[in-house]
Amino acid sequence: MEQITNHVESPQEFAKRIGLHFNDWMLLSRALTHRSYLNEHAEALEDNERLEFLGDAILDFIVGAWLYNRFPEMPEGDLTRMRSALVYTEQLAEFARQIGLGAAMRLGKGESQAGGRDRPALLCDTFEALIGAIYLDQGIEAVREFIAPMLEEASDRILATHSIEDPKSLLQEWAQSQGFQAPHYITRNAFGPDHSKVFEVEVIINGELYGRGTGHSKQAAAKAAAKDALERLGML
Repeated sequence: MEQITNHVESPQEFAKRIGLHFNDWMLLSRALTHRSYLNEHAEALEDNERLEFLGDAILDFIVGAWLYNRFPEMPEGDLTRMRSALVYTEQLAEFARQIGLGAAMRLGKGESQAGGRDRPALLCDTFEALIGAIYLDQGIEAVREFIAPMLEEASDRILATHSIEDPKSLLQEWAQSQGFQAPHYITRNAFGPDHSKVFEVEVIINGELYGRGTGHSKQAAAKAAAKDALERLGML
């Protein structure tokens, strides 16, 4: 779905656009409210951090149960890695983008002007809060119905691209098979405001540059660098 950027959607507009029904609109409003909005609007009573906490736990359970039923032959280790890939910050942020969640997020002016509506960490947190709100309003089955189509599409892509495997682990295995030392990850640059920094990381093997990557954390950038190296090696 395309994200609306010309105005901030009301909770009711957002719910209607994505086909959600809420019995308690205050729950949805709270799920969409970032603490920066609370600081600027005295009438707002609560931010979404408690709902985010709840949604995180609900997602772990729902995704685990969905994977158990969807892939009956998949071993436990692969199920664990697949669940990690599906609840990873960047993946939850992508789910949020799919439903245009940024258009309905209630942010303070500074956070909004700094690009908060498309910041992965903020999108992830708000998506978790939304899951928590759906659960409290309608129960676990409503959450499952809401997220199952997203999980289906994402899991197909993850399996097709082999991204269930940790690229850093795969690259280390390759390096060892070649008789090289373990890959060395070097942070070359970091730019952007503190709340939305982007890191640039290079991966060095046997004294040579094998890949580069960027991300909103050093860990994510290192993972991207390892993936870049694997693609250059023809392993992905």
